[in-house]
Amino acid sequence: MNSKLLKSSINYLQSQFSTLNWIYHDFLNNDKTEKMYYWPGNIAEEIIICVPKSNCEQELFHRHDFFYFNYTYKGNYDSLSYNYNNKITIYEKELYAGQPFAGHALCVHDPQETIIIGVLIQKDTFFRSFLPMLSSNSKLFRFFLDPVTEKFTEEFLHFKIEDDDIIRTLLEIMVIEYAQKKEDTQMLLKPLVLYFLIQIARQYNLINSEPISTKLSDKLVQYIGTHSDTITLQCLAEYFSYHPNYISTLLQKEIGKSFSRILLEYRMERAAVLLKGTTLSIEKIALMLGYSNSSNFYKAFKNYYHLSPREYHK
Repeated sequence: MNSKLLKSSINYLQSQFSTLNWIYHDFLNNDKTEKMYYWPGNIAEEIIICVPKSNCEQELFHRHDFFYFNYTYKGNYDSLSYNYNNKITIYEKELYAGQPFAGHALCVHDPQETIIIGVLIQKDTFFRSFLPMLSSNSKLFRFFLDPVTEKFTEEFLHFKIEDDDIIRTLLEIMVIEYAQKKEDTQMLLKPLVLYFLIQIARQYNLINSEPISTKLSDKLVQYIGTHSDTITLQCLAEYFSYHPNYISTLLQKEIGKSFSRILLEYRMERAAVLLKGTTLSIEKIALMLGYSNSSNFYKAFKNYYHLSPREYHK
């Protein structure tokens, strides 16, 4: 990495930060007036890479209508949650990310010693371009979809990136690319951001991994849930080195459900959330869930919910 080019790119994005449209807009939330940031850049840009420049003042509590992923490249800063009494400090090599409509207020105490690299993503772009690749992680999947099922969520991600070499390198490349904008910059940023999000998902999995059950049936159900878009009974049996008939009998005996029923429930649960909360087409949702065509998905959904996907959406 060209350190001189990186430094000049960071300085440039810091100087450009104030040119973005950081205007507080008033909106009503449960009869209470709050502040909102709308997409601060050109609407044609689906991704913004920014390096905030602070004047050391505490921000007003506000919300966003976009996803943001802030990585502390250097130094530390504070953030206040919705209740104003939940103050956390985000240290170097830590990620702080929020969903659309989640609220916070940041304060950088020493702007000379603190560098934050922010990746901002329009909500529709995130759901359309990135969510399908992240849907195998149930917990993270729910986090990303909370804003559309419970609009004013207060959740955020905050954790230390243990092995941050790849993430730092990706961010450095994105900073240089965005600072040296070209016609194809947005097109180039998308695969970089996808790689960045996948690395975040891996780190999140390591930190939030649940205690591994010793029961084979629990392991089977967990594996089905995290591979519901691609799993088959044959694949499941091969992965755990058992005969498919044995797997079927065990699940029915200990869980009380067949393999196909467990898989169907996982898929239908996700289908309901996607239909309620995104603008993804039925065809796209069907592919995300592992159906070979939308007709099979349509039949499965109607049999399960007694409504068609379109009726459920309405």
